[in-house]
Parts: sequence; structure tokens; C-alpha cells
Amino acid sequence: MLSRKAKQLLTVIIKILVVGGAFYFIYNRLTGEESPDWEQFTIVLTQKKPLGLLLGILILTFLNRFVEILKWQNLAATVRQTSLAKATEEVLAAVTVALFSPNGIGEYAAKALYYSKAQTKTIIFLNLVCNGIQLLFAVAGGITGLVILNSIYPVFTATTMLLALGVIIALAITIFMSRNITVKGYSLGRLGEKINSLPKSVHRKNILLALLRYTVLMHQYYLLYLAFDVNLSYPLLMAAIAGTYLLGSSLPSFQFLDFAVKGSVAVYFFGLLGINEWIVALTATLIWLLNTVLPVTIGSYYVFRFKAGTNSH
Repeated sequence: MLSRKAKQLLTVIIKILVVGGAFYFIYNRLTGEESPDWEQFTIVLTQKKPLGLLLGILILTFLNRFVEILKWQNLAATVRQTSLAKATEEVLAAVTVALFSPNGIGEYAAKALYYSKAQTKTIIFLNLVCNGIQLLFAVAGGITGLVILNSIYPVFTATTMLLALGVIIALAITIFMSRNITVKGYSLGRLGEKINSLPKSVHRKNILLALLRYTVLMHQYYLLYLAFDVNLSYPLLMAAIAGTYLLGSSLPSFQFLDFAVKGSVAVYFFGLLGINEWIVALTATLIWLLNTVLPVTIGSYYVFRFKAGTNSH
């Protein structure tokens, strides 16, 4: 067994690695070979923009993470009463740790560290509920967007669309049929029962907040494209944003590469709409800076002040 001083030293080293690694990846992204065209960005930035537009982007940036904090506070309250400040700490610290993990799965472990070992499974489950409802809105909005976009600019053939629909239906049937299959004591049926065991008031608030966050995120993209003087109709631009967001989110990636994955998908689809590649790339980068880098910067403070054994009750 490690001595107390050895554990403290190990904890400090882990904190330094997490925070140092986070800023290394951020720095590497902003200065590497595939860094955004900052010259183009400077040109756009120096052009006069409506103050309301810029203010709107900043407000939506704040709301995007604030609504996520409210979602977690709502769900965590089923384990223990959590203040807004505490929920903020748990969410932002988790975002920092998740930067290194595929599709942000490190977030689950990071949040669990704030609770006792006996509560670990419950916290992971609650985080699954928190992210799961967000995924459902992304899927519903994305499919709707792709259908609208494809009806105007046919990218997928009718056969491809029918095949995709068939896969979705087959997957839904497979999930339903296998709901009672148990693996190491776990099954989809039991998961469903556990989800239903949560208070309805918690579910209602979680659904409303998830819808609000999805709406905020989509309009954050929308306002950024307006800032780059993209003049497309609201329905068409929103359909393209929702569709490309879904496709980009469906591909496995690390959060520090999130901008590249979503950006590469968006470049193709927005190219069909006649939008310059650099605008799409800069928009993806700015979303990454606002929604990932900024929270990680704040979350690093919480990672450093975290003390194992003093945060769980």
C-alpha cells in the first residue's frame, strides 16, 4: 500500500499531467500545421459586426455550459443535494478530464470521484441519463435536418435513405428483442427500469433542459455563420447545422479533435451550399474554443483544487 505522502505526490503528478496535457493539446491545435487560418479570422474580426450579434454569441456560449450544469444539478440531487457551485465544479472538472478520452467517456469517471465508492455506479448511470437525452435530441434534429437538406441538395440516393431507415428500424427491433438478455447482471430491461425509477419531475426537467441546450448549441452555430456573412434562409442553414452536427458527433473521436471531426464533415455539406471552406473551418474552431477550451481553462482550476477523500460524502 502506498503511504499517505506517496498518494499525495501521485495525486499532484496526475493533476499536473491532466492540466498540462490539456493545454498542450490546445496549444498544439492552435499553432500546428492544421491550425485555422488566423489571417482570415483577423480580417473578419476587424470588420464591424452588429453588437447584438456578438453579444448573442457570448450569451449562448454561457448558456450552453450553464444549462448543462443545471442538468447535472437536477440529476445529482437524486443522490445528494448539490449546490449550483458544486455542480459547476463537477461539470467543469469532468470536461477537463474528458478532453483525453474517446467521445468524452472520461467525464463519467471524473464525476464519480466527487462521490463515495458506493455511489460510483449510480453517478455513472445518472451521467448516462444526462448525456443520453442530449443524444436523442441530436439524433432527432439531425435526421430531420438531413432529410430537409437532402430534399434540396440530393446527396443520398433514395436507396441509401431507405437502407439507413431499415438499419435504424432493425437496430430498434434488435434492442427491443434483447432487452432481457443479461450480461454480468446487467440488461437493457433493468436499465429501463432504473431510468423509470427516477422521479418524473427529474425526467421532465432533464428533458426540458436538454431541449434548451440543443437549441442553444444549434443557434450558437447559426449566429457564428451570420457573423461570417453567410446569407442562407434560416430553415436551410439550421437543417445543415443539425445534420452535420449529427454526422460529426456519430464518428468516434477525442474531444481535443472534436473540431476537426465535425469540421471535416461540415466542410463537405456546407460546400454544397456554396459556403467557403475557411468559414466552415473557422466556425468549427470557434465553437471548439468557446465550448471546450474555455470550460477546460476554468475546469483546470477545479482539477488542481480537487482533494481525494474530501469531496465525497
